[in-house]
Amino acid sequence: MQRSGCRGFTLLEVLVAMFVLAVGVLGAAGTQATSARLRQQAALASDAVALAASLAARMRVNPAQMALADASNPYLQLDYDAADGAPAEPPVQCFGAATCGPAQLAQFDIHELERSVYDAFPGGRITVCRDGGGGVLAWTCSGGSNAPVVVKIGWRSRTGTGATPFVAMVVSG
Repeated sequence: MQRSGCRGFTLLEVLVAMFVLAVGVLGAAGTQATSARLRQQAALASDAVALAASLAARMRVNPAQMALADASNPYLQLDYDAADGAPAEPPVQCFGAATCGPAQLAQFDIHELERSVYDAFPGGRITVCRDGGGGVLAWTCSGGSNAPVVVKIGWRSRTGTGATPFVAMVVSG
């Protein structure tokens, strides 16, 4: 009998192939996890833009409150952090046929916005202020009476310790 020239795989070759396959599977799993995290962050950013646009529209349809001096404008006093707990109930519900004055409508708008931030954003925070920050996202507001009104929304990311502003939308100015 003659021996054929074909030989099988050695155990070492099989182990190397399994190792290469395992590295590929781990890489694919890591890519999938990163993709899921980025998809969640993109969804939060999209929701934040929609929420800021909604508040901007509410502020524009309440010109009586927007005409007040900054110190008495309830919208410009908004600085809510969800870490402080759920927002208190508004003094009046301005739904449907309810008759609300401009000040009550502003309080109701602010409550609805705080509730949305509390429910939709992990460790969310929102502030409305006059800010001429020059494109730098920070919670502090550097603007004076002529600076634009800006809505800032942020949330706690997995890597950060506190809420970071991710969205800033200029409302007026």
